[in-house]
Amino acid sequence: MSGAGRHDARVHFTPGGEGWCTFSTKLPLRALVPGFRADAAADAEIPQSWSMGSNGWKTTLHVEGRKAPIYPVMAEGTQDGHYRMPGSLQTREGDREVVVHRNGSGYLVLFERATLPTTTRFAWHEDGSLEIQGRYLAVDRLSDQEYRDAHLVVRSRAHGAERAVPLVWDGEAFRCVLTPAAMRTLAGEIPLAAGRWDFFLRRQDHSSVTREDRLEDLMLKIEQDLVETFPQEYEENERRYELQAEAYDRLSLLVHSAMPDHARGPYRQKLLRTKDYPAARRRPVRDAVLFDAFKGTQYSDSPRALHEEFVRRRTDLEHLWVVRDDQVQVPPTATPVRMWSPEWYEALATSRYVVANNHLPDWFQKRDGQVVVQTWHGTPLKKIGHDIEAIHFADQRYLERVEKEVQNWDMLVSPNSFSTPILQRAFGFPGEMVECGYPRNDVLRRPGTEQREQEIRRRIGLPDGKRIVLYAPTWRDDQFYAPGKYKLDFRVDLADARARLGQDHVLLVRRHPNVVDPVPGAGDGFVFDVSDYPDMADLSLITDVMITDYSSLMFDYVNTGRPILFFTYDLDHYRDTLRGFYFDFQSSAPGPLLATSEELVTAIRDIDRIQDLYAERYRWFQREFCDLDDGYAAARLADRILVAGGDLAPEQAQAPAVGSLGTRHAGRPMTPIPVAGPWFTPQRPSAYQEETGPFVGAVPGQPGKAHDDAVRAQEHRMYEGVIV
Repeated sequence: MSGAGRHDARVHFTPGGEGWCTFSTKLPLRALVPGFRADAAADAEIPQSWSMGSNGWKTTLHVEGRKAPIYPVMAEGTQDGHYRMPGSLQTREGDREVVVHRNGSGYLVLFERATLPTTTRFAWHEDGSLEIQGRYLAVDRLSDQEYRDAHLVVRSRAHGAERAVPLVWDGEAFRCVLTPAAMRTLAGEIPLAAGRWDFFLRRQDHSSVTREDRLEDLMLKIEQDLVETFPQEYEENERRYELQAEAYDRLSLLVHSAMPDHARGPYRQKLLRTKDYPAARRRPVRDAVLFDAFKGTQYSDSPRALHEEFVRRRTDLEHLWVVRDDQVQVPPTATPVRMWSPEWYEALATSRYVVANNHLPDWFQKRDGQVVVQTWHGTPLKKIGHDIEAIHFADQRYLERVEKEVQNWDMLVSPNSFSTPILQRAFGFPGEMVECGYPRNDVLRRPGTEQREQEIRRRIGLPDGKRIVLYAPTWRDDQFYAPGKYKLDFRVDLADARARLGQDHVLLVRRHPNVVDPVPGAGDGFVFDVSDYPDMADLSLITDVMITDYSSLMFDYVNTGRPILFFTYDLDHYRDTLRGFYFDFQSSAPGPLLATSEELVTAIRDIDRIQDLYAERYRWFQREFCDLDDGYAAARLADRILVAGGDLAPEQAQAPAVGSLGTRHAGRPMTPIPVAGPWFTPQRPSAYQEETGPFVGAVPGQPGKAHDDAVRAQEHRMYEGVIV
């Protein structure tokens, strides 16, 4: 017998029928346990692979005079044997067992591992639901609370996304029902993404235990008599779901793409691009508008606001919305169009209006009768397009693609006067700049959003009465796995944040759409991963304190009047190496620049004082970068688009002109909580700022000298920490 070690034992044979022999042997259980653990305390760490069954012991018979070993097999129809290890060889969980297992080839394998749950029955139902029944032989090791909190987790092997499924227990037996074609998420009820999904038993509610006390998830296996019944398939909405016994007895769900066979694969996509798309461009232009938000990954942003404005006006247009892999739930007012499908190619070729907030395919060609509108997705702080001096993206052909793409745009939307010349130059855009403000910001400037805010909080599952902090960093160009798949550079000390903020705050974390790593700590009751939530404007609406870094989100969020903090631990590298900035961000940010997690958490605790300190600069920032935002940007853009497309006479334009309404915003109050003791001492201005006051040219510096002196006099005996 061999595996992580070796043990020899004598075998006693009993002749059987038809050339078979049965045998028996005795193995000390201690021989199945790795030596370092057998001699260690019960709390010794166990490699995760050994808990999941990757430490199998291969068995062989060695006969004197025979060179080749004999591999023993288990009789067909024999169930695996499960035997609890004695207390002297247990770990602190007390769930280690020995499994006598028949592998996929019929041979005898032994495992010493954590007790894993096993599937005893499964069934697809007509409504698309999948029922799984199973048993967990170590259920006696669960506390009453763990027994109640235990649930099934369905996890994507490609990107780590998880979907929780509740369990119904009956002793050691459990049952659960899930609908892979309609899983509930923050983005709505959407199907599991294409790829492989694994099943795990999670024995705790992670919101009620610390990260250090979490038990590892347990892989769901399949009992021997069920293995041969796999695979089992179900199809809905042209998407096939295949329940498999992977690696012989591991339960797995393979979700296939919804693409039809004639559109699947590089060759057929090339045919659609080079033959079907050009042919569709020769057909008549149809009365339709095709919306695309973040390359088919969201129902959000300015395209959403424009769609809702068109719906409000009851325009006689067909509304089409690009969705990637069916991962976007669109309202009944729009028809989803699968990206890369034949219908998508046709929509790009024939829709009268194409509205996108990100790059369109580089093979797309605007035709006569089409109006292509690029709303983009943010006021530029960091350099974009041709203004980037050195490309650190995974896509080294980025600028080449941009130069070709902009020739197809009829309009480029500018969110403010500051952005207009930058966008025009950075993209090399020769067409019409539409200075209307950002449609996505209208909701942040309109009154009467209380009901919408409550619906957003309920959708996420946020507790009442707690202040909401949202951390929404941008992506780092030089930290990636592959083109379009970037890493999450997460440097918030969650233990410190939870200890000092957890009583009266919750922390929402939203990954940039380009980032694929999971959010640390999500699901613990303090940290909420809201990356799946489709619209950033909704999140901004409910956020009390915003944390970002170099994201254009800052220019949108100041419309709320609520405080903003900047976690800029890599400021020099980002500014001087990766992107560069369009203005002196360090001297004009409407909130403090914080270099460490400790400073960040401390700033949140005393956010009211910081808000007062930065009030003057905050108002300047609003005037400079929100000069067009008044709640009617979508209406102005809709007017301009419909006039250009011939669906609206110029004299029938409905929207108020820029500047005809006030853009000053009083701001929404934060959720009230008990105020912590004061700590904050503003940064001393530079010698140049001492001489010139709080403004350097048209850009404010750090809080002014007079303000600094007054605050220092008031807080003479307080902490002397400096925020930089």
